[in-house]
Amino acid sequence: MGILQSILGNLPEVASPTQKKLSFKEKLKWTSIILILFFGMGLVPLFGLGQNALAQFEYLSIILGASFGSVISLGIGPMVTSSIVLQLLNGSGMVKFDLTSPDGRKKFQGIQKLLSVFFIIFESSIYVFMGGLAPAQELIGTALYFQMELLLIFQLFLGGMLIMFMDEVVSKWGFGSGISLFIAAGVSQQIFVTGLSPLPSPANPGIATGAIPAFFQSLAAGDPTTAAIMFFTVFFTIVVFCMAVYAQAMKIEIPLSFGRVRGHGIRWPLNFMYTSNIPVILVAALLANIQLWARLLQNWNWPILGTYVGNTPATGIVAWVSYPEIVRKIITGSFVTTDILQTLAYILIMMGGSLLFSWFWVQTSGMDARSQAKNIMASGLQIPGFRKDPRVLERVLDRYIKPLTVMGGLCVGLLAAVADVTGALSRGTGILLAVMIIYKLYEEIAKQHMMDMNPMMRKFIQT
Repeated sequence: MGILQSILGNLPEVASPTQKKLSFKEKLKWTSIILILFFGMGLVPLFGLGQNALAQFEYLSIILGASFGSVISLGIGPMVTSSIVLQLLNGSGMVKFDLTSPDGRKKFQGIQKLLSVFFIIFESSIYVFMGGLAPAQELIGTALYFQMELLLIFQLFLGGMLIMFMDEVVSKWGFGSGISLFIAAGVSQQIFVTGLSPLPSPANPGIATGAIPAFFQSLAAGDPTTAAIMFFTVFFTIVVFCMAVYAQAMKIEIPLSFGRVRGHGIRWPLNFMYTSNIPVILVAALLANIQLWARLLQNWNWPILGTYVGNTPATGIVAWVSYPEIVRKIITGSFVTTDILQTLAYILIMMGGSLLFSWFWVQTSGMDARSQAKNIMASGLQIPGFRKDPRVLERVLDRYIKPLTVMGGLCVGLLAAVADVTGALSRGTGILLAVMIIYKLYEEIAKQHMMDMNPMMRKFIQT
C-alpha cells in the first residue's frame, strides 16, 4: 500500500489555480486554447503509418473524441475505460473507496488517473500490434517494421497523455470538463459537415455530403428515395435536439431558507437528468470499444465478439450492440423482421447501461443525498419546517435524488437509442451528447458571466 501511495503522490498533474475563483475571461481563454489544440492535434498524422483499418469507424471516433490516424487516435477512450472499470469495481464492492472524505476522493481520482495511463499504453499497443494502425505492408518481415510499430505506439502514447492533461486543464482552468468538450467539438464539426457541406460525398459523388444540399439536389434530379432519407435525417435531428433541450430544462426545485435570516431563502434545483450526459458517454464509449475490439479480433481470425461483413456488424455480440437505421430501411424497402429485435435489444442495452452508470456515478461523484445534505448545511441553509439536522435533510433529499437518478438514467438512454435508430445526424447519440454538453456549458458560462458582472451576486453565491 505504501508503494501505491508513493506512486499516486508522484503522478504528474496540472497545477490548480491559486485564486479561489477564476474570472470569466480566464476560463474562456483556457477553454479556447485547449479547443484549438484539440482540433490542431487531430490534423497531425502518425509518422510511419501505413494501414489505417480504423478509418472506417469514423462514427465511433466521434463518441471517443478521437481522430483515427492522427496522434489523438486514442481520444478519451482510455480515460472513459478507466472510469468504467473503477466505477464497476467500486459499485460491486470488490474495491471500496471512502468517497465521503477528501482523502478517499483524492485516492479514487489518483487510481483512476493511474488506470488511464495503463489503458493509454495498453490500447496503443493493441491498436498497433493487432493491425488497426500499422506500418506500411512492404516493411513486413524486416527489422524496420518492428521499429516503426514501436514508433507508432510512442506517438499514440504521447497523444493519449496530452489528451489526459488537456482534460485536466479544462477541468481546473476552464468550463466543464475536457471529455465533454472534446465530444461536443467533434460532434459539432460532424453535424456541420454532414448537414451543410455542399462538397461531393465520398460514398456517392453524385450528391453532396451535407443532408440539406443533398435533399435539394435529389429533388432536382427526381430521386424521391434519397430526398426522403435526407429529409427525415434532418427532421429527426431537429426532434432529438428539441427533446434533449426540453429534458435538460426539466427540474425539481426544493425550497431552502437561511436559518439566521427569516423571510429569505432560495430554491435548490435538482435536474430531471440528474447525472446529465455522463451515463450516455460511458455507455456509448463502452459499445464503441466493443465494436473496435470485434474488428481487431476478426482481423486476427479470433471473432469471439462477432463478425463484420464489410462495415456492417453481422453476427455475435457486436451485432446486438449495434443498431439498424429503421427509417432509412423502411424508405429503401430493406426492412426485415430481425431489425425489430435488434432495435429492441439496442434500446434495452442503452437504457440498462445508462441506469447502471447513472447509479454508480451518483455514488462516486459526490451527488448522493448525504453529500448534497452536507453541502446545503455548510451553506447555512435548511428546509423550512424541518429540524436543522443533516440526517433529516439527507432523508428528504433521498426521496428526490434516487427517483431522479433512476428515471433520468433511463430517459437519457432511451433518448440516445431513439436518436440512433431514427438516423439523426452524427449517429443520434452524438447530437444528444452535444446538445446536453453545450446546454450545460451555456448554464455554467452564464452563471460565471453573471457573477463577474455583478459583484453582489458573486458574494451571495460564495457565502
